[in-house]
Amino acid sequence: MTAAAGFEAVIGLEVHVQLKTMTKLFCGCRNQYGAEPNEHICAVCTGQPGVLPVLNERALRLAIQAGVALECEIAPRTKFDRKNYFYPDLPKGYQISQFDRPINGPGGLSIEDDLGRPRRIGILRAHLEEDAGKTMHPEGQPYSLVDFNRAGIPLLEIVSEPELHSPAEAHRYLTALKRILRFARVSDCDMEQGSLRCDANISIRPVGSKELFTRTEIKNLNSFRNVERALHHEIERQIDIVSKGGAVVQETRKWFEAEERTDSMRSKEESHDYRYFPDPDLPEFVIDPELVAEIKADLPELPARRLERYARQLGLPAELAVLLSSEPELSDYFDQCVALDSTDSTDSPDSTEPAQIGNYIAGSLLQIAHQKETTVDQIGVPPAGLLGVLQRVHDGTLSHQAARKVLTALAATGHPLDRIVKDLGLAQISDREALLAIVDTVLSTSDQAVTEFREGKQAALNSLIGGVMKATKGKANPNLVRELLLERLNAPPGH
Repeated sequence: MTAAAGFEAVIGLEVHVQLKTMTKLFCGCRNQYGAEPNEHICAVCTGQPGVLPVLNERALRLAIQAGVALECEIAPRTKFDRKNYFYPDLPKGYQISQFDRPINGPGGLSIEDDLGRPRRIGILRAHLEEDAGKTMHPEGQPYSLVDFNRAGIPLLEIVSEPELHSPAEAHRYLTALKRILRFARVSDCDMEQGSLRCDANISIRPVGSKELFTRTEIKNLNSFRNVERALHHEIERQIDIVSKGGAVVQETRKWFEAEERTDSMRSKEESHDYRYFPDPDLPEFVIDPELVAEIKADLPELPARRLERYARQLGLPAELAVLLSSEPELSDYFDQCVALDSTDSTDSPDSTEPAQIGNYIAGSLLQIAHQKETTVDQIGVPPAGLLGVLQRVHDGTLSHQAARKVLTALAATGHPLDRIVKDLGLAQISDREALLAIVDTVLSTSDQAVTEFREGKQAALNSLIGGVMKATKGKANPNLVRELLLERLNAPPGH
């Protein structure tokens, strides 16, 4: 759309990610979402006179861990700076952040462009800083309220290079970034809880030109859908202004979701407006190369590597491999099932194929998880439980349809598998002699279907199978039923 109008968009994203620590960045207050307002505050995070910040070592490690996962250069020495501005939920009147010596330097991640071609999007930096509090404006009231629970929570601000050229690319970048950070166990990246927030910088230029028009910023976009919609709107707005001979004003804008528009908040600040200077209360930090090497060695397997392993080593179909490597809880659960199956079947030829395990997870278990509004690992079906169900499918005790019912009951009750199968009456009849007697009875009362089958009408076989299934109330093993019917139907006369 932008190219057709003679312009292209240039987009850079600033993503603020709350790190998964127990306490805040510079004090011992709990890092907890959903607490009562101002429940987790102290003299340090509310900026009282005479207090001193102490860096959270866990936050430092997680910042390096994120940098390693994003292929960033890790700084050998880093420091903290004061970013000075006034806002009611910033109790000190400044934010402790990092300016000219961030902990993580250039890096990048891969996405597909709008034509499906691979592209690497550069990351300029990923630095540590403390979060601000939260200002609330009760509807219809002449006052505002401030909750400082969030003040001081450790943030990693990840700044991309201005290398995205469409809202769809921005969405794919955010999706890839969120996935990497979640698999790296750095953050839960829950946008509903505010642990991942995004600011977008947008400018346009004539197609083929290197010169950019004035950029604007959209603050605090709280969903990937809103990022995409806000970018669409802002690009169109800028093109409309420039096409009519106007000039885009450098400013910070706010997205109004209900009205699907942006509006001006304030003029856009530059770095000099914040009067950065080194924080005198915090020393320079030397990053030990051995610490970085240790973090690299302990880094969990990232989604791209898992996707490759699922496709190449385990032979999963592409769509299933992509799904199972999309969320860490899903991927971990699948890996636990495969590992347990491999261990349990060391001396047995009856191991379950990884693809069958994956299909049951992607089908039955994900459906249960969605109904319970939780993740697969939390629905009450442990890996051993799933493998137990699949083993009963493998040995003919359960049909696939019955297996799905058993899994649902297992998630609901937690009862032993054999009890569930018995209580629900779902066990298949796989006894050859018992089924053979029923097959003979059905054949003796189905002369027309038998004649049609012997005249070459294969559909008649399905009718006979249906007769046996009806006689057994659906409990017969359908594969064995087919085998016994063909055995009888193809036998020479008199046998």
